[in-house]
Amino acid sequence: MSSKEYLVLARRRQIWQAYLAPAFRRPILTLSGPTYEWAETLFNAWHDYDWYEVQDKINAVPHFHTKIEDLNIHFVHARSSRADAIPLIMCHGWPGTFWEFSEVWTPLSNPSSDSDPAFHVVVPSLPGFCFSDWPPRSGWTLQDTARVFDQLMKRLGYSEYMMQGGDWSHWIGREMGSKYTDNCKLVHFNFAPSPLPEGVEYTQREKDVQARVDNWLEWHMGYAVCMRTRPHTIGFGFNDNPLAILTWVGEKYNEAAGPDNQKKPYWTRVILTTATLYYLTDCIMPSMLCYYENVRHENFASFAMEPKNRITIPFGYTSFYWDTEPSSKRAVERTGNLVYYKERNDGGHYAAIEDPAGIIEDVRELAAQEWKKSVGSK
Repeated sequence: MSSKEYLVLARRRQIWQAYLAPAFRRPILTLSGPTYEWAETLFNAWHDYDWYEVQDKINAVPHFHTKIEDLNIHFVHARSSRADAIPLIMCHGWPGTFWEFSEVWTPLSNPSSDSDPAFHVVVPSLPGFCFSDWPPRSGWTLQDTARVFDQLMKRLGYSEYMMQGGDWSHWIGREMGSKYTDNCKLVHFNFAPSPLPEGVEYTQREKDVQARVDNWLEWHMGYAVCMRTRPHTIGFGFNDNPLAILTWVGEKYNEAAGPDNQKKPYWTRVILTTATLYYLTDCIMPSMLCYYENVRHENFASFAMEPKNRITIPFGYTSFYWDTEPSSKRAVERTGNLVYYKERNDGGHYAAIEDPAGIIEDVRELAAQEWKKSVGSK
């Protein structure tokens, strides 16, 4: 295990030489993806973007590498000064990175009030993302990643811990909460696709959500179909093409976030930082493998209902209205021991960076409610 000044990615790979073809201004093309104006705005912002300022912020937290099952796993480890701190592993999805949690790891590890729970925050890069190794073999699933991350927490000396995640990391948390319960004692999700009971009358929120989910599955799934069928084809084309990465990743940040967040200048910086990390670490291709190797979107809810995937430890869920597939309490509670539920109306799919205060509050509330009751139990 090693710690070092982590990012010295000064090679920068000539981002400014990428070319945005004016021919794409043709109006008909705006019907089939992002507009030229959107791409041009991002592209121009990237030219003025100060990567080195971001790099200094990334280097301000402790980074480590450790080898588990022949995988070099990168992680941030923000330890608390509090003796009663709760070990917490926070995991990203696609197109996320460890940096998605940059607004929450310090407030969680060192809260301003002694009455708030404190956490030893561990944020790993999933295999195939940023500074972690690629998955070591074909057939590597998120269940394999859960096993490795459970070992990571135990290697750090955390025999009992809490997990938080969304997107693909929901499946990591579901595996931990159903198979690794000697060590994982509490889980919080901000994404938990789950089926409503049959024959129930939908609430207005459930109707609104279902309409948006149907629209997402019909009109926004092209990226997933490509990555779950031909990740290498796309990966070869994207790997040394910064503009391709920017638009491929940026589109999802633009479409899956809350509409108010999409309009804020900081959201442009979020997209640029994420795209830059993908580009400079050569991870766009291996990051796609989570789509190729794991459950497909149309089977998310049924997968969560399988008895072997039922969460037996206490878990909580925050339903963000603008997420791609927000679930309701009566749906999620069918998939495990749900003890905490909250609805938030502002954020979307990237909760920790869209609404860091909300995630901090909910993680603290769940931990305050359940941690002492859960530790020491088998």
